[in-house]
Amino acid sequence: MGCHPRCLVMNFDINSHRRKLIRLRHYDYSQAGAYFITICVQNRECLFGNIIDGEMQLNDVGRMVQSLWKELPIFYFGSEIDGFVIMPNHFHAIIILNESVGAIHESPLRMTATERRNMAIPKMIGRFKMTTSKRINQIRKTPGATVWQRNYWERVIRNEIELNAFREYIANNPLQWHLDKLHP
Repeated sequence: MGCHPRCLVMNFDINSHRRKLIRLRHYDYSQAGAYFITICVQNRECLFGNIIDGEMQLNDVGRMVQSLWKELPIFYFGSEIDGFVIMPNHFHAIIILNESVGAIHESPLRMTATERRNMAIPKMIGRFKMTTSKRINQIRKTPGATVWQRNYWERVIRNEIELNAFREYIANNPLQWHLDKLHP
């Protein structure tokens, strides 16, 4: 498995001036299940440390990001963090929702973009990006600077085989850094 090119979903369509949809249409991202997430740093800047001998060596910013990621389930009952890896300029993780959270009372077919943002996975990622951005900007003394690329890439994990494949991908990601499309 290579790096996920959809992590770089900043496609700009001159004709429509609209962003490419990257979410699974009509899917309730508060449903119980497992989700593979990739979040990329703005402009592929290596903020979190370095890969040395196939292992990620986190710097202070990387350790702070790791700490905030591990705290996320405290704020979202029924969620847990599975495998994850912080790379120099991106982040892969598996989130498991053990039960439907943030119950949605509207049919996913009729949801607006705002309603979709109220679902568990987008809320969790939004909180993570917001809190890490604030802290990173405090550390770097760059208030208001963009830290993460807009949006994120996700995949609904459909079965145990996929779950194990993503766990393996995460575990081996630092070993594959030299082949990664996000490598500078």
